[in-house]
Amino acid sequence: MTGFLFELSFWLAAPVWLLLILAPGTRLTERLAASPLTVVPVLLVYLALALPVLPELWAAVSSPDVDGFRELTALADGAGAIWAQVIAWDLLLGQWMYREARRLGISAWVMGPLLVLTILLSPIGLLLFLPLRAIRRAGTGGATPVVAGTGEAAPAGTAGAAAADPVAGN
Repeated sequence: MTGFLFELSFWLAAPVWLLLILAPGTRLTERLAASPLTVVPVLLVYLALALPVLPELWAAVSSPDVDGFRELTALADGAGAIWAQVIAWDLLLGQWMYREARRLGISAWVMGPLLVLTILLSPIGLLLFLPLRAIRRAGTGGATPVVAGTGEAAPAGTAGAAAADPVAGN
């Protein structure tokens, strides 16, 4: 059962990743990218894996050290729970990157490979995206107006609805 749940955590996230990469700008992709609920199925898998090892999980997170995490991940359910957590957070990160890229007008041809890298090695994907985002923000004054509900850049001279950016404070 643990092996099945381990694999299921990825397959539950995969359709969202495919849409972010292969169907950018579609109504369905935009709606899913805007929703934090995409990770709920993966988090339910996390709970199914984490509950049987809750004492070990609590020990590892309440007093973290490498030996505690090694003991947790030596357990099949412990490793599976950590994996499901990584899958969920990576998906949220990917959705944020996708939405930021759309807001700033970063090409889907650039973001597609970057999102694939983020699926596989999210810290590297994020480290490559952040300078790209900063450069793009500097060139656009921090925000690109977008047509409400589409994520598409508004034509020049229109009053498109710009997304608020909590990082920039605008």
